[in-house]
Amino acid sequence: MATITIPRNLIKNDDLVVIPRREYEKMKSQMIPTHYLTGRAAGGLDKLVKNGLKEYKARKTESLESFLKRDYPRLYKKYAG
Repeated sequence: MATITIPRNLIKNDDLVVIPRREYEKMKSQMIPTHYLTGRAAGGLDKLVKNGLKEYKARKTESLESFLKRDYPRLYKKYAG
């Protein structure tokens, strides 16, 4: 078995993980991409989430089932019916 030396600056804070390349490629292919919003887009999304949480706490939201039944009856029949 080969011995390697890893510089200390790579392993500070226990941030080093060693896995086989095949496993890494498999994990990488299954990952969901992350998108970061900034500026207006981030502010708008924050506002939508805040309002949605307020409505949820005030019990002003409806179930997915009733929404599908009313607006998308085909989907309701296919997945919930």
